[in-house]
Amino acid sequence: MKELALKYGCNPNQKPARIFMTEGELPIEVLNGKPGYINFCDAFNSWQLVRALKKATGMPAAASFKHVSPAGAALGKPLTDIEKQMYFVDTDKELSPIACAYIRARGADRLCSYGDWAALSDTCDADTASYLAHEVSDGIIAPDFTAEALEILKTKRKGGYNVVKIDPDYEPKPIEQRDIFGIRFEQGYNNYEISESLLNNIVTENKDLPESAKHDMILALITLKYTQSNSVCYVKDGMTIGVGAGQQSRIHCTRLAGSKADNWFVRQHPKVLGLQFVDGIRRPDRDNAIDVYTSDEYEDVLAEGVWQKTFKVKPEVLTAEEKKAWIAKNTGVTERQHLQRPVLLCGKAEQKSACDG
Repeated sequence: MKELALKYGCNPNQKPARIFMTEGELPIEVLNGKPGYINFCDAFNSWQLVRALKKATGMPAAASFKHVSPAGAALGKPLTDIEKQMYFVDTDKELSPIACAYIRARGADRLCSYGDWAALSDTCDADTASYLAHEVSDGIIAPDFTAEALEILKTKRKGGYNVVKIDPDYEPKPIEQRDIFGIRFEQGYNNYEISESLLNNIVTENKDLPESAKHDMILALITLKYTQSNSVCYVKDGMTIGVGAGQQSRIHCTRLAGSKADNWFVRQHPKVLGLQFVDGIRRPDRDNAIDVYTSDEYEDVLAEGVWQKTFKVKPEVLTAEEKKAWIAKNTGVTERQHLQRPVLLCGKAEQKSACDG
């Protein structure tokens, strides 16, 4: 297949629309659904990210994309008991590494991952598909799908869930082109390889850089390579915990990423993990309730006559002092920035906020 017609482009009025190859065949196969223009933008960018992560770390990797930037990205490390609680994993069985990677990638920022495009470096299995089946998502790209996983995914969105298989051996042309206002731009494909070799020149007195820290740095750099600039990324334990993307102001971008990192950590507070939700609550409603409960607008979900719609028992207020003290415990966070070119910074979440300093 050399080309694939699309319903429309970025907007419904932008017709006709298609993806095509000037030479050779398209490296993808649509196994289910009918992906659109933006879907494929997310699919191809997210695939590049997870492919690069797998190559650089040797670990299964996953990403959750929205509007051509990652809401989250992660490596396939086992979930802790706390992670299972905060990511709503309702099973005690051991999950596959690729399933853990996607659950952690989506869990980084569940609000931004609403309606995401998922990308996997490895074959999509039943564990991953079963988790996706309960989430609001537009589609998925992976090098392959097990028969069981494909059957599960075909049940989403009334049978219209987008499933794209990509040739893992495909390499793009060395020169890429793009038209803007009828004028053609041309440049070399950004094939700069981010690997552990970039971390050999350690300038501090302490030359000990654990493998886990190297993976966090590589994860941050590769994530930023596929994030709209200005962008800032906080990473911990093999997953992004705060991505600020596409901001004109570097300061606002840092604040955005830092606030997301803070929110991710606050979701692990015992008061948050102990929230008792009403039976049958939808996952998006649960996510929104947690976001409001942990914010300064907590009264919006705790007011009399309101909390009963969400909670079985009225929660205690999570005070500003409690949040500040809890956030101060969030250490071992790696930060990276992509401004005009990558800037290597490494630090920890400090007393006030992950974005302070």
